[in-house]
Amino acid sequence: MTKLIFHILNLVFLILYLYPGSILGFVFFGSFDKEPKITEDFILSSNHLYSFATLSFFGFIKYYKSNKNLIIGYFFSISIILELFHLIIPNRSFQFSDLFGNVFGVIFSLLLFYIWKKKNEFF
Repeated sequence: MTKLIFHILNLVFLILYLYPGSILGFVFFGSFDKEPKITEDFILSSNHLYSFATLSFFGFIKYYKSNKNLIIGYFFSISIILELFHLIIPNRSFQFSDLFGNVFGVIFSLLLFYIWKKKNEFF
């Protein structure tokens, strides 16, 4: 079940990140130009932190044991590459706060996963 959730989330992320406009903004506000915010941003985008933390945590649960280096590299790579794509996608903009939110979401998830793994002796 974790594998299915991870792959669905991964597909949703790709669609939301690569679509030229905010799909969630359209769903919630009727405008592709507005983006919903869970909490206010500080130095990094909190929405991006929450999103990448969720996605990567499911990925770590499913693939860490069998492909540790691959899954860690994958999450750091897509957290950077997806934000860089905003330089060329119409109606999207690259922002360092979003990039930092992506990367710190992966780091936060990895730390949380290590704590959870140690506590539960998962592996």
